[in-house]
Amino acid sequence: MNLKDVRAIVTGAASGIGRCIALELASSGAQVVGGDIDTDGLKELETLGADLEGKIYGEYVDVANETDVKNFTEQAFKKLGYANTLVNNAGILRDGLLVTREEEGWLRKLPTAQWKKVLDVNLTGSFLMAREFAATLMEMNIAPSLIVNISSVTSSGNPGQSNYSASKAGLDAQTRTWALELAPYGFRVAGIAPGLTETPMLSYVSPEAQAEMISKIPLHRMAKPYEIWLAMRFIVECDYFTGSVIEVNGGARF
Repeated sequence: MNLKDVRAIVTGAASGIGRCIALELASSGAQVVGGDIDTDGLKELETLGADLEGKIYGEYVDVANETDVKNFTEQAFKKLGYANTLVNNAGILRDGLLVTREEEGWLRKLPTAQWKKVLDVNLTGSFLMAREFAATLMEMNIAPSLIVNISSVTSSGNPGQSNYSASKAGLDAQTRTWALELAPYGFRVAGIAPGLTETPMLSYVSPEAQAEMISKIPLHRMAKPYEIWLAMRFIVECDYFTGSVIEVNGGARF
């Protein structure tokens, strides 16, 4: 797909990797609707994109809310005329060990609400967005189309991230499954699994934990959001790529 022909919906677009992808798409001439719960961040995104070759629109969406997702998808298609690319980037961290023994001798357990919130946003949110996006395009008989799921190298497991790792492992499985299911209708479905990346999401990770993770990276640094964008650009432009997840991890798997 030519980048200038892209009409994209990008979730989690108010900051970090999502913002970078939205801005780089628009810089390449694409039309973009960025969705997020952070309305101030969306306003900043629109301002940053005002002078680019393409166009960026910001729309509120809570991807964990089914009604929100349906309304957001409808509004996005109205703004773009149609969409042919979905980037499922919205995600959150709520880290915690499954069970740990405190110094006082009592046990701390990962709260169910903390587990569920991450799964609701990272996994169910991507499911809801992909379902509404695909259904709308199939009703309109528009092809070819692309879904890109932003996963994580922690999908193979990482201490303190059982909820996050499980959500990303599920997202990888959805990527491969949807690629098989939707190929007859002209869809490609792919994933990107970033390693540790310089984004505001890291505010949820302690400096000590960040330093430990960086020590395990052969390149001894975090990724820049732009380096994740380079994988996105490859997926957009390579029409034969589907059903796989690209790891951009500096050589590390946590």
